[in-house]
Amino acid sequence: MKHRIFIVEDDQKIAQLLAGTLEKYQYEVAIIENFDHVVEECVAYNPHLVLLDINLPIYDGYYWCRQLRQHTMCPIIFISARSGDMDQVFALENGGDDFITKPFHYEIVLAKIKSHLRRSIGEYSPNQSERVIVCGDLTLYIERMALQKGEEEIPLQKKECVILELLMGESPKVVTRERLLEELWDDQSFVDENTLNVNMARVRKKLTDYQVHSWIETVRGAGYRFVPESEVK
Repeated sequence: MKHRIFIVEDDQKIAQLLAGTLEKYQYEVAIIENFDHVVEECVAYNPHLVLLDINLPIYDGYYWCRQLRQHTMCPIIFISARSGDMDQVFALENGGDDFITKPFHYEIVLAKIKSHLRRSIGEYSPNQSERVIVCGDLTLYIERMALQKGEEEIPLQKKECVILELLMGESPKVVTRERLLEELWDDQSFVDENTLNVNMARVRKKLTDYQVHSWIETVRGAGYRFVPESEVK
């Protein structure tokens, strides 16, 4: 499996050179296209690692790192011309895993990428602690927030992952609305009753969009049940 790298860099020359080098080493690479939609593009690509500049249009890299941390736990390496100690401190405090100062040697970038990938998903990763749920032909990787069917890996947002973790983990049992609300929101008093319906509809739509034929069944007056593809009538 090729590892996917997502580059968030507004200097197109640097971004293209980085991408070209990484592709030579058998990485799959995507470069940000729209700085208004950094999170959306990243979530859609579902990278194994992100390279993130600090000086960006609209919002800086610190802001985007905080936003990305709501959707992914993959390693995020800052690459920036800023070289002050506080810049590196801010990068780490805002959710980054490492910091590389421009100008950089490509060997350093490659070495750091390999190091972080080994720790997150490779030979040094704590695989024994990774939570995985298998239900029918689907595998849910909870820490990665990804659902796998065959060779395809489907990226999930945080609440989508929580819903599937509960439903797949309890299948074929029914999961009550009350339990789902407890797990999804810390303070239920501010959650509108329809909010759960909206989130459930999003999960169902994602399954449909990726042609996953397993289904989430509504059990009237009780809650929801996950039905694997093999049991769908």
